[in-house]
Amino acid sequence: MKAVITVIGKDNVGILAKVSNICAEYNANVIEVTQSVMQDMFAMIMMIDISDMNADFVILGEKLDELGKDLGLSIHTMHQDIFDSMHRI
Repeated sequence: MKAVITVIGKDNVGILAKVSNICAEYNANVIEVTQSVMQDMFAMIMMIDISDMNADFVILGEKLDELGKDLGLSIHTMHQDIFDSMHRI
């Protein structure tokens, strides 16, 4: 199973590292990352493999949401099922 993490907000040093560290903490493997910095705004989309996570997916989302609040970023974590169900419509 896969999930997508999106991050948007004011650019700061270490955003990618902090998000990746949380993923690693829960054994969610980062598969692909794309990021852009436009003037002082940071935007990132990260695809992760959650097949071997050592905690519930909801906990990962909550931890990333906390990080977003701490850093003043919008961080959203979406399970592959959301995209699969949208595709069927």
